[in-house]
Amino acid sequence: MKSWWMLRAVKFLAMIVVGMTILGAIVMELWNVLIPDIFHGPALTFWQALGLLVLSHILLRGWGPWRHANGWRRDRWKHRFEEKLSAMTPEERDKFKEEWRRRCGWSHEDMHSPKEQSKA
Repeated sequence: MKSWWMLRAVKFLAMIVVGMTILGAIVMELWNVLIPDIFHGPALTFWQALGLLVLSHILLRGWGPWRHANGWRRDRWKHRFEEKLSAMTPEERDKFKEEWRRRCGWSHEDMHSPKEQSKA
């Protein structure tokens, strides 16, 4: 029974190594075809391309067990924002919306007003 799990773990590890090798090679080839000609930048080695791939993953997706929680963070932010709005009095909410319009030049209501729908 243990050997079956060991074999499965080795296969999983091998798939990760093969996948990283293929992705590193693709990044290296794309970089070396495009960047030196377009921007007169340096060519990359395989290890530099792999490092660039890891760096971009860290910078763009995060690191750790919460890295796939972007939707959760967005939902949490939305929930907290709605809680704050619901805790406001109608006067405070109107003042907040006016400030939003003044700073940004638009609001959610402006986009869905009857005037806009009649024009379409």
